[in-house]
Amino acid sequence: MKHLLPLLLLFIISSSAFGQILQAHFGATTAVNATFVLDKGLSKDPRYNSEMTYKFSPIGFNFGIDIGKKFGLSLEAIKSQQGQIYQMIDAAKSVKGERKIDMSFLQLPMLLKFMGGGNGAARANFNFGPQLSLLTAAKETVEAQAGTFALPDGTDFANIQAEFPTAIDNGDGTYSLPSNIPSTDVLSKKANDFKKAEFSLAAAFGLDIDLSKHMYLSTQVRTSYSITDMRNGDVIDELKNGNNIFGKRANLLVGVQLGLHYVIGKTRSHRDEE
Repeated sequence: MKHLLPLLLLFIISSSAFGQILQAHFGATTAVNATFVLDKGLSKDPRYNSEMTYKFSPIGFNFGIDIGKKFGLSLEAIKSQQGQIYQMIDAAKSVKGERKIDMSFLQLPMLLKFMGGGNGAARANFNFGPQLSLLTAAKETVEAQAGTFALPDGTDFANIQAEFPTAIDNGDGTYSLPSNIPSTDVLSKKANDFKKAEFSLAAAFGLDIDLSKHMYLSTQVRTSYSITDMRNGDVIDELKNGNNIFGKRANLLVGVQLGLHYVIGKTRSHRDEE
């Protein structure tokens, strides 16, 4: 750690000296996202209907290096909320509750940046790379009203009772909840039901717009898709038992991100000025 500051200062000095080749920038970002929990099991389950769910990534930080005019690298740290709400539907197709999945991450994308090579004040860019997401909070809750619900094909009634102990098997492919079920955590980070991290692929495209000699605004449409299931292996094994419609999960995010960045040196459209 004691050598980190001198190395950082050396890097900044080098970046300034070779500004035409290597240029550094840093900034802060914010975003609003549509988030999805893609679960094949829930999508096949007649009791659930997915809702559009919107979450915020209220604050993020970015550090990047432009190598020439067409290529760059960036590392970000983003506080992000993800998840989805599934409506709970009874046998008469009425909404009788919801299953809510809430997760918070510290996302660390490392992106390759491909840029337009001109010196204009606005430049297009495309970004792609891996992302590590560290889980900071997570829970999955279910809240249901009294009613009659379809028993999913291939699912043992014992699985229903494990989630709803008061459920009654009607023997005709349905089960009944005799009373309302208050909001109950069926999975939580506190109970160690989730993995500590997930790996994703992230991509973005948008515009960088110079605001002054040292500041530019970034506007991007961003997406990320997880390649790992966030639930722990023992949770997955338990859910698979007696449940033929079980499916793996993936987190999908699509959103709009805005950022304000400071350039060490000059922004592209001002670099030819005296």
